[in-house]
Amino acid sequence: MQVRNWTQNITFKVIGVGLLALVMLIPLAQVQSLVGERRGLESEARERIAERWGRQQTVGGPVLVVPVRRQLQGEKGWILADEERYLLSEKLLVEGSLATEVRQYGIYATPIYTAALSVSGGFNRDSLEALATNGGEPQWAQAVLRVPIADVRGIRSMSALTLDGVERPLGPGSGGFGGMTTTEVAWPIDLDGARSAHEFSFSLRLAGTASISVLPLARQTDVRLSGAWPDPSYVGAFLPESHSENRTEFRAHWQVLDLNRSYGQAGASSALNGLVLQQSAFGVELFQPVGTYQQNERAGKYGILFIALSFVALFLFEALGRWRVHPVQYLMVGLALSTFYVLLLALSEQIGFAWSYALASIALVGIVGGYAAAAARSRQAGAILGGLLALVYVLLYGLVISEQYSLLMGAIALLVAIAALMYLTRRIDWYGIGIGGAGTTGRMPS
Repeated sequence: MQVRNWTQNITFKVIGVGLLALVMLIPLAQVQSLVGERRGLESEARERIAERWGRQQTVGGPVLVVPVRRQLQGEKGWILADEERYLLSEKLLVEGSLATEVRQYGIYATPIYTAALSVSGGFNRDSLEALATNGGEPQWAQAVLRVPIADVRGIRSMSALTLDGVERPLGPGSGGFGGMTTTEVAWPIDLDGARSAHEFSFSLRLAGTASISVLPLARQTDVRLSGAWPDPSYVGAFLPESHSENRTEFRAHWQVLDLNRSYGQAGASSALNGLVLQQSAFGVELFQPVGTYQQNERAGKYGILFIALSFVALFLFEALGRWRVHPVQYLMVGLALSTFYVLLLALSEQIGFAWSYALASIALVGIVGGYAAAAARSRQAGAILGGLLALVYVLLYGLVISEQYSLLMGAIALLVAIAALMYLTRRIDWYGIGIGGAGTTGRMPS
């Protein structure tokens, strides 16, 4: 009967400790919610910077847009109707350099840039004549060249467009292209002229936030970008053909053909899918390695694991006869461990994640270790628990900062922890815990 009572007690104790560990999910969930809220504030701050400076930019080369007049059968007979058709250039070369900086809004920061772009290319006579299809009559006198730019508020300066050696000032667009805003210039075309090719060029200073992309609006598009940023991330539909990076700058070169796109060189403007157009863009993002809130979120994901491991360590102290731990003491330690994540979040917004993690870890190791020493009336118990907790936080830091191998490290750490737990408890007589001291291997009491 005595054995049965102690077995029931230890079973209830284990179940109770497990339930307390689950209860700790509540403060951890609140911390994760707080991280999400702060991340939302960061996004709002970045949006305000982008509104005033310039958003993420996407730019394309000049697109020729020509109204094509056709006769259509209507209810009252034949009518004339104009349909806008577009034509992309034969070649497009974009060369640019990015002057970058980090702009602050309160405690939040985001990378911004001013891009100095040089754009050149050309159309040929044969492709112009291809616009007269299906019996349509192009209205060459009304032709315009449109330059798509995602956020025209970011234009700091824009030269006149030089076309066939003649400068033509660009102005606000009267129509968009693929859902994008544009600048444009009139280009009345005379097909009776002797030119077989029409060359264009212009330069542009464009301000934007975080990333810049180029649309491959030509039969062959070559893009060369460089900038003073140590961590570029190449984004969009195409990776660069070649690139180089060092601690201070990057250089990248793209080459894209019309065969690589899902839309043609010419077509009806109304039939061009804006989403498909945007998805063909490619460029560079001013990447910031794992942000503060992402690191906090990643740390919180392992919170319940480390609280559970800490509870197991406390339970081992009790099983080995070092300290009779009351459920309230489990709860106090659990709340202290949960507070670590709030402290980490608050400090990391001010002094960066690494220093914040060190300070928060030292504070929690000292608090929990000191509490254990006082409650168990044993400095050794406090030192051992504090040391185990410090080891746990070192492991957690490794998981947080490792983007590629965090899952592997976490799985190995969990396996090692379970193996160590099994090794340390291999001689414990669980039936004998509480009967005459620590539960050690021996005869079962009657």
